[in-house]
Amino acid sequence: MTDTATDTSTHASSGSAAQHTLNAALTYLRSLQDEGGWWKGDLETNVTMDAEDMMLREFLHIATAETREQSARWIRSQQRDDGTWATFAGGPGDLSTTTEAWVALRIAGDKPAAEHMRRAADFVQQQGGVERSRVFTRIWLALFGLWDWDDLPNMPPELMLLPKWFPLNIYNWGCWARQTIVPLTVVCTLRPRRPLPFKIDELRTGAAGPAKQSWRSIGGAFQRLDVALHAYAKHPLMPVRQGAMRLAAEWILARQEADGGWGGIQPPWVYSLLALHLLGYPLDHPAMKAGVEGLDGFVLTKETPDGPMRQLEACQSPVWDTALALNAMLDSGVDADDPAIRKASEWLVDEQITVDGDWSGRTPHLPSGGWAFEFANDNYPDTDDSAIIVMALRRVGSNRPTLLRKAVDRGIAWTAGMQSRDGGWGAFDANNTHTLANELPFCDFGAVIDPPSADVTAHVVEMLAAEGRARGERCKRGVRWLLEHQEDDGSWFGRWGANHVYGTGAVVPALIAAGIPTDHQAIRAAVRWLEAHQNTDGGWGEDLRSYDAPAWIGRGESTPSQTGWALMALVAAGEGSAARAGELTETAVERGIAHLANTQREDGGWDEHLFTGTGFPGDFYISYHLYRLVFPIWALGRYLQGGT
Repeated sequence: MTDTATDTSTHASSGSAAQHTLNAALTYLRSLQDEGGWWKGDLETNVTMDAEDMMLREFLHIATAETREQSARWIRSQQRDDGTWATFAGGPGDLSTTTEAWVALRIAGDKPAAEHMRRAADFVQQQGGVERSRVFTRIWLALFGLWDWDDLPNMPPELMLLPKWFPLNIYNWGCWARQTIVPLTVVCTLRPRRPLPFKIDELRTGAAGPAKQSWRSIGGAFQRLDVALHAYAKHPLMPVRQGAMRLAAEWILARQEADGGWGGIQPPWVYSLLALHLLGYPLDHPAMKAGVEGLDGFVLTKETPDGPMRQLEACQSPVWDTALALNAMLDSGVDADDPAIRKASEWLVDEQITVDGDWSGRTPHLPSGGWAFEFANDNYPDTDDSAIIVMALRRVGSNRPTLLRKAVDRGIAWTAGMQSRDGGWGAFDANNTHTLANELPFCDFGAVIDPPSADVTAHVVEMLAAEGRARGERCKRGVRWLLEHQEDDGSWFGRWGANHVYGTGAVVPALIAAGIPTDHQAIRAAVRWLEAHQNTDGGWGEDLRSYDAPAWIGRGESTPSQTGWALMALVAAGEGSAARAGELTETAVERGIAHLANTQREDGGWDEHLFTGTGFPGDFYISYHLYRLVFPIWALGRYLQGGT
């Protein structure tokens, strides 16, 4: 057999394996679609969600023996052999997460002398004690008299009175941060204390707080301002303070969603409930009642030999999951009039948001028309969901074609109109780039602003290009932004997914769609980076520690979702095309496809125990359970459809 014949056989074999793998995966994906038309995979984070849910219920006096026991089972099940809890599967033990888990288990009745509790306490001590935990953890402790409110940064409600042009006004924060900070200003001003029947001496070291930064630095200046704010808090201007508290309460109530929540995510939800409760709203008040009942809707239960476990999702992602599933199916050759496609698209059209939200403060003349991530979050649509949804809806069949096209046009206009001045797109706001808030003493956990990112910008650019707008000024500026933000090694940073594999997997297809040739130096550099970081098993993986430790960039155990991302980039760059049939060696694409085929389960899905989603880089991570299915489908589909 000639070399050419051998290589042709390899390609044919790869294509056959890809088609077989794809067919099984599509069958499994179809089986997961809800009767309402949507898909929703479980969303897994870490046990702080469950610990704080337990503490919230204890504080509100709505905890039951059943909820304590079920939550405690889940928390115990996530403890590692070294006694710690981490923020992501396989990650290092985390001081604050372990502290909150320990306190929650004490509430559930676990004794501090128990082996699992001693191991946890030993770790906390080794890490410097509860004194070194994050501010939010110590706020929870203060609620129960386990920490002194005087030893926490001051969070004055007078922030509500700052005009939009003034630094540190609430609209200079990312939407998730402002929704959290506003209720926390109420909680931290009222400084409640409802003691628990135990102390936390086992977690203390008696260490002094960290030394102040230089007064010449911004952080040091804010630390000294915090001292002044503590003094002011003892003798505030009461008319001003009362007005700020009233404004905060009105702001919170105005942003409660139809499902009873705030922003569709756990932090603002629980802190808003605490704030309203402390302001005198009884548990049977409609806002409180809806909030608590809505939070119950985020609970996942699982039967175990020891009894049921209770796990709280930090968020739910049906709109995002449905949009990803639709695109994956359409790019796999599923007919646009397929009943599953039609049903999902009709549901998405009905989920479009046509009212203004906080985003309109920066873009007041932009008509609404975006989509949010969750079932109910009308105040905070995002450009990432909206771009991916438009990419799907523009191609589907519908019984309401005029309504569908109107929805697509509104979605394009809103998403494009959210472009920031520098040419990129953030997720929830335009031009949310003021970094001053990062230096505040209470901002020691997670991203607090929403600047443009490569992955979001890429999705918007790809959507605009698909609509024939590659030559438009907005798309061209987006392309320039992406080219300017390529890393020196050829990759792109991933804000909302882990990490450079995600960023690169999003950007390369977008640039190709926008007209950048496959032989462009940026594309070639990205291909070299992906090929250099392919694992020996043929897959790709990137450990979440890459956000903090550059040595982990592009390195990690192979996962199906990250393998899908890498393949989507390589296929778009022409690496999986028949044009390479003259090569004698198996390509990176073919090895990647073989990896997916070899690791597929009998039911058509894949296992993925590692987290590949990102909430806050360096601090909060997510396992989207549908990622392990939709991204391999999407990659296989594009490979078989010739890279389109």
